[in-house]
Amino acid sequence: MKRVCVFLGSNPGNKPDYLKAAQDMGAELARRGITTVYGGSNVGLMGALANAALAAGGEVIGVIPEALQRKEIAHTSLTEQHIVGSMHERKALMAELSDAFIALPGGMGTLEELCEMLTWAQLGFHKKPCGLLDVDGYYESLNAFLDNAMTQGFIHAGHRGMLLSDKTPGALLDQFGGYVAPVVNKWIERPQAL
Repeated sequence: MKRVCVFLGSNPGNKPDYLKAAQDMGAELARRGITTVYGGSNVGLMGALANAALAAGGEVIGVIPEALQRKEIAHTSLTEQHIVGSMHERKALMAELSDAFIALPGGMGTLEELCEMLTWAQLGFHKKPCGLLDVDGYYESLNAFLDNAMTQGFIHAGHRGMLLSDKTPGALLDQFGGYVAPVVNKWIERPQAL
């Protein structure tokens, strides 16, 4: 695993633990010699992640749409910064550049990016691990939703196991090391009602 894509908020959130988690993730990736791929911003948790990785001697690749260059304040000190035309291009390039995906706390954009990578994995478009850094239980409700969707017959149990979760960057990255993508049919067979 040479590059990990991190999805996270362009805002810092309300808890200091979120900022610390972003910094810890950036430093841990750099410590392991793993390049950080992220959304290219210099604000919020995104900026904290990039700055911590760079300060620890790591490489950081940003991917930011031209329309967000000013709004999210594009980082100017990255190893590489790619300016793309749309959010779709951003996600596609981030996916292409990365060997795994991690979501830290964030809002709708973070959730949307993670869900797209999970969906692609479910459909077999890639076999890369996806994980949540569950800071202070931030993702407990998402995990509960996915458990319920599995119980209700909308997600195969094999696919539910694709989303790894841990409370520390090191433990989550260790899980990635042993990840094997499931080989199961996306569609759950149920008997037809008479």
